[in-house]
Amino acid sequence: MGDAMKLRNLTLGITGASGAIFAVEMLKMLEADERVGKVNLVVSDSALRVMAEEMEIAGRNDLVERILGAASKKIQHHVDANIGANIASGSYPSDGMVVLPCSMGTLAGIANGLADSLIERAADVCLKEQRPLVLCVRETPFNRIHLRNMQLASDAGATIFPVMPTLYNRPQSTAEMAVQFVQRVLAHMGLPQVGAYQWQADETV
Repeated sequence: MGDAMKLRNLTLGITGASGAIFAVEMLKMLEADERVGKVNLVVSDSALRVMAEEMEIAGRNDLVERILGAASKKIQHHVDANIGANIASGSYPSDGMVVLPCSMGTLAGIANGLADSLIERAADVCLKEQRPLVLCVRETPFNRIHLRNMQLASDAGATIFPVMPTLYNRPQSTAEMAVQFVQRVLAHMGLPQVGAYQWQADETV
């Protein structure tokens, strides 16, 4: 298999910020994308609580199966406390990581190199190995600490990709807004999605 056909190995971290629907849609798209061969999924305990409250998806057992409706051969689910997982080492081959949604606490840990959890450690590995790291931060309003941490993470090599759904495509539901946002994130990661909305300039103006 040539480099052009190489399957992507990605990490998805889900934290306890509001916006579980975005994480659910991301997992579905990664599962369906034939260009993705492996997904290392890490869900924090706080994220599990938010999923239960926002999506009525409760508990860690069989989480992937309940989100996708079936078992997955490409998704490996890690516990956030398992700092000995494969993605905690720079020697493990990875093509990048997305944290969606990214809480301000997780942002702070990543920006300041704390690496106290698997999500933070895997993100730290991406930064030190100069691999893509996309932090989909979710909070409003931002205080100066949040802004400083975003600057620190950006200076270290992360992409700050706030959870800001588009309205110009006239979404009719929160699910449609989530799909459009996730499609934009994946396009940024080099995985453009078929059917994703693309802005068409009005040539009559």
